[in-house]
Amino acid sequence: MSKQREILQGAEACVKGAIKAGIGFFAGYPITPSTEIAELLSTELAKEEKIFIQMEDEIASITAIIGASLAGKKSMTATSGPGFSLMQEGLGYATIAEVPIVVVNVQRGGPSTGLPTKVSQGDVMQSKWGTHGDHPVIVLSPCSVQELYEMTIQAFNLAEKYRNPVVILTTETIVHMREKVEIDPFETVDIFNRILPSINPGDTYLPYGKFSDDVPIMGNIGDGYGTSVTGLVHMENGFQSADYEVADRLVRRIHRKIEKHTSDLFDIEILNPDAETMFISYGVASRTVKSLIYTNHPEIGLVRPKTLFPIDPIKIQQATKNAKRIVVSELNLGQYYFEMQRILPHKKVHLIEKIGGELISPNEMLRRIEELHD
Repeated sequence: MSKQREILQGAEACVKGAIKAGIGFFAGYPITPSTEIAELLSTELAKEEKIFIQMEDEIASITAIIGASLAGKKSMTATSGPGFSLMQEGLGYATIAEVPIVVVNVQRGGPSTGLPTKVSQGDVMQSKWGTHGDHPVIVLSPCSVQELYEMTIQAFNLAEKYRNPVVILTTETIVHMREKVEIDPFETVDIFNRILPSINPGDTYLPYGKFSDDVPIMGNIGDGYGTSVTGLVHMENGFQSADYEVADRLVRRIHRKIEKHTSDLFDIEILNPDAETMFISYGVASRTVKSLIYTNHPEIGLVRPKTLFPIDPIKIQQATKNAKRIVVSELNLGQYYFEMQRILPHKKVHLIEKIGGELISPNEMLRRIEELHD
């Protein structure tokens, strides 16, 4: 059977992706512009006799999905900038305890309450470095409603595979816009489910003692395994330790399990690879660059990271090696721009940015390109 074309709002696509991935638990707190995701899931999860809880705040929301995930449920929350700020401690906890969760951050204008109904990409560095300490993170950036559907499925798969938080960093515009989306309700989508231990009676079970590619093979709480979980540095049995070697080994391993797969995780789209002016842009901001390319501007090319973090510098360097001019375009004051400067030290990297809650129009983009000086 052919795929069905539906006109969906971004929030609807995200929900359909979560259902397809096997979500079993959602906890969240209403916040513009992500509330529609929670509203829709409150209905859809009830249909499948799965669990939806409206929590009292964002701190409770992320701790609730951590608990549900530890009990074996694929779990997700959705929020926006102020709520994402409150969730940072929970993200750090999920990282060190190696709990698979998905967090959808629908970016809006900031700082603080900022512009609740306006578009922004101001949370890029927060998604990478928002919680304290050295920690790995996977951040996905959809540029369309179709991709938001697909990346929601991908986010659950990656969270389960690596037992790590995955952030879907989308925007008000993507979540509220409506576009054609192709979904085959009968299509078998590759779904990854976490690896669970298989031990014989009398065997010693250590939640952090057996690994598959540096990812611990942990039992779900409630399945009869004696599992200790803590946000402290911990030993193989899950109990805390202040020992230097234990801490060093743990933190390096949780980094290694992600970093050694950077080449596979870092996905990019390239348009006009031989263009003289090569843009690096992501998410909704990249749509302006695409519109120029599609309206006969062969001098402009695009490298669009679908994965913001982890970054593969080699892929960026190869994709821009023939460009005479590199321009980063984003809806903030240069958060990804500084990453690209670091990765491309021998190239002149320009920035075309915009804040204040509006997209960069194609005509504005052309004007600002003309203003650049190499």
